[in-house]
Amino acid sequence: MAFELEFEKPINDLRKKIDELIDITKKADVDLTSEIEKLEKRLQNLEDEVYLNLQAWDRVQIARHPNRPTTLDYVEQIFEDFFELHGDRVFGDDEAIVGGIAKYKGRPVTVIGHQRGKDTKENIRRNFGMPHPEGYRKALRLMKQADKFNRPIICFIDTKGAYPGKAAEERGQSEAIARNLFEMAGFSVPIICVVIGEGGSGGALGIGVGNHVFMLENSIYSVISPEGAASILWKDATQAKRAAESMRITAGDLKEMGIIDGIIPEVKGGAHKNIEEQAKLIDIVLEKSLNELSQLTKEELIDQRYEKYAKIGVYLEKETSDVK
Repeated sequence: MAFELEFEKPINDLRKKIDELIDITKKADVDLTSEIEKLEKRLQNLEDEVYLNLQAWDRVQIARHPNRPTTLDYVEQIFEDFFELHGDRVFGDDEAIVGGIAKYKGRPVTVIGHQRGKDTKENIRRNFGMPHPEGYRKALRLMKQADKFNRPIICFIDTKGAYPGKAAEERGQSEAIARNLFEMAGFSVPIICVVIGEGGSGGALGIGVGNHVFMLENSIYSVISPEGAASILWKDATQAKRAAESMRITAGDLKEMGIIDGIIPEVKGGAHKNIEEQAKLIDIVLEKSLNELSQLTKEELIDQRYEKYAKIGVYLEKETSDVK
């Protein structure tokens, strides 16, 4: 049984009705072509109306869809000769973050990304895409390697957040993330980041400091989940939909605030509807971004990255008189 999002119920109900009529046409000696065509036209109009007017909470649901493509799905579609590397050389290997070397349009690159599972068993193995500190240290090891050998770094962001458990804290979760932020700011190779699902707080930022940062149209990026915000603001996690509307966590919101550089369109209904087509849309943006950044010198790449983050945020200056 396909996973159904709540706002898609009218669409799915109409689609079932069409399928029933088609089935009747095949089994019985009756021509329902006219009725089917009318319903298909209604379906097209309904899809346009629903998907062109998605609210923040609708996009949260799409970003969390269990069939939404993961980092490894896009790696398979976009890159060639991907060779995964493991371990942080300190504690172990964290499967919530994957990374390795690949070729992109014939050019060696380093690819790193959060990785969720496709079923319960894999989700447990990958800790539901929530990295431990060794995951961020593995990512940093690969990024340092990329910087040494002059390979561009491409990061795919998709996590609810870094794992907040006791063991992760004991092994230095906050230090590992902070270290990545510090080091990524100073790398002299192009860094391109793409939020492909959920961008959750520091867990996302740990591999999210880039020259260019993009978001898929139905992805989200925030310091806390809507449920978490609702629990703090109204002491009621069921107010998550209300929180999502006020938090400004969608790609459109972040582009408007200057936090991201661009929005990658999604196929109608979300990336999970057609992975191959979605990968092509990402590929177009990656190629253009990499070509643009490749024109910059090492010093210019570092300066561009610094200036990008220095511009984020709004503040007001107020004149104050000397206290006498």
